[in-house]
Amino acid sequence: MIRAVAALVFLLAGPAAALEFSLPATARQTVERDTAPDIYDAPVGVFADGKVPVVTVEGPVRRSAWRLDSPGLTPFQVMRPLRTQLIDAGYEIELDCRAVTCGGFDFRFATETLPGPNLYVNIRAFQFVTGLRRDEGKVVEVITLLASTSATSAYVQIIQAGEVSSVSATAAADAPLLVSNDKDVEKGVTAQLLSAGHAVLPDLDFATGTTDLGPGPFGSLTELAAFLEAQPDMRIALVGHTDTVGGLDTNISISRARARAVRQRLIESYGISGARLDAEGMGYLAPVANNLNPAGRESNRRVEVVLLGAE
Repeated sequence: MIRAVAALVFLLAGPAAALEFSLPATARQTVERDTAPDIYDAPVGVFADGKVPVVTVEGPVRRSAWRLDSPGLTPFQVMRPLRTQLIDAGYEIELDCRAVTCGGFDFRFATETLPGPNLYVNIRAFQFVTGLRRDEGKVVEVITLLASTSATSAYVQIIQAGEVSSVSATAAADAPLLVSNDKDVEKGVTAQLLSAGHAVLPDLDFATGTTDLGPGPFGSLTELAAFLEAQPDMRIALVGHTDTVGGLDTNISISRARARAVRQRLIESYGISGARLDAEGMGYLAPVANNLNPAGRESNRRVEVVLLGAE
C-alpha cells in the first residue's frame, strides 16, 4: 500500500480550484515541461482500428514525470490513490485501462509521453487514466495519469490541460494520431517502427559478396540510434535477409553476419549497449519481393530492425 505523504500541487487553467495530488515520500520529479498555448490529444479510449480516440485540448498544457524508488510495486498500486484523488476532486474517469487492454505497444506509442530517461514505460506493466471535468455538460479540463513499474522502481506521468476546444470525445475518434512527443520522430525508420513494430534499414551498403558494412555514415542508423537513446530501456533485434542465390545454410550465415555487423556499428559508433541488441539471420526465408527478377532480389537483400519491447 502506498501512503500519500508528499504533496504535489498543480494549478489548473480555468475557474476550478487547484487540485493537489499526493505521491509517496520516495517520489522525486524527473522532468517538468509546460507549454502555453499548446494542443494536447487526451486519450479517451483504447487502441482499436489503428488509432486511439482522443479529445483535443487547447490552451496551457503542463507535463511532469516522477520516479518512485520503491521495488515490487504494481501499476495498480501506484495508480489507485491518484485515481481516487481525481474522482474526489470531481473529475469523471473517461478511460481506465491497463497494458494489454489499452492496446499494449500500439497504445503506448500513440500516446504522448515524456522522453526517457525521465520516464520509463514498461510495455507489459502500465496503467493509464483520463479524467475529465465538465461545466454544464461541456468538457473544460483534462488530466491524464500514466503509471508504469519495473522490478526496482515506478514512474508516474501527469499531464493536465484546460480551455478545451469544441472537439468532442466522440468526434475526436477521427482526430490525427499523436505517435510520439519527440518532434524529430515524424517519418523514416522511427515512424515505421512506431507504427508497425519493424522497419527496413534502407541505406546500408555491404561490399558485394561480403558481410562487411560500408563506412557510412548511414542515415537510418543515425535515426535508429537517436530513437534508442530516447528510449533507453527499449530492446531491438537486427535481422538479416538475402535473396535465393545459393544454399539456405550459406544464406543464413551471410544474413546473420550482416546483422551482426550492423549491431557492432551501433555499439562502436553510437555507444548503444550490446545487451539491447540481438542479431539474427533468416536467409531467404522471409522475402518481401519476387526473387525471379533483379529488382526483387535486391529488395530481399536487406537488414531489418524489430522492436522487442522494454528491458
